[in-house]
Amino acid sequence: MKVLIVDDEIATRDTLRDVLEDEGFAVEVASNGREALDQLAKIGHVCAIILDLIMPEMSGQELLEAMGAEARLATIPVVIVTSDTTRAPAGRTTFRKPLRLDNIVDTVSKLCCRSAATPGGSVS
Repeated sequence: MKVLIVDDEIATRDTLRDVLEDEGFAVEVASNGREALDQLAKIGHVCAIILDLIMPEMSGQELLEAMGAEARLATIPVVIVTSDTTRAPAGRTTFRKPLRLDNIVDTVSKLCCRSAATPGGSVS
């Protein structure tokens, strides 16, 4: 099961990657929304995306809008991680930074388990 982490903070990306890899996930990283779109084009299916909202070049909100416009990306579960939860879109799982890593791991595990069990590998 592959997870994409999109965050401009190197320490956050590295910590999340280490923890998720220790839990058995394959992890890809991107430092902004533009890189995330490039990664998604290259790596294919991911079972979840962990997304910061406030980033240079292409924000998390802009990435969500771009994903919504593409059918194959629109169904990927997204977990928002941000220091300003008031910016988070309604209806999205959101965690405030600094993060409690156990909460992130539990949430991603549940999303990826559901994704693997759903025909086509995505959550509706």
